[in-house]
Amino acid sequence: MDVECCEIVITDADAERLVVLTRTLVEERLVACGQHVAPIRSVYRWQGAVHDEAEARVALHTRRSLVDAVVARAVELHGYDVPCVLAVPVVGGNPEYLRWIAQETREP
Repeated sequence: MDVECCEIVITDADAERLVVLTRTLVEERLVACGQHVAPIRSVYRWQGAVHDEAEARVALHTRRSLVDAVVARAVELHGYDVPCVLAVPVVGGNPEYLRWIAQETREP
């Protein structure tokens, strides 16, 4: 199975909301899994002010062909006006793990 994979990173101030989002994406077979890290510290400019806030981060593993669907679903379910949702290509890895990602996600 030769499917291109990627990692999608999403952050949120509400770690539990991020877990619920991850579970939804896994149940809908848009992603194979999500690995959560909390807390992280985010420093950013928003609406003219610099913020320094605690957030949570998830790294989701999926097919590159599902990125648009994951982004759309994340934006729909996320609490931010402009959520951080970034897709990063996977250039290599354990072939068995990459096959598992493909098996656990749906066709686009």
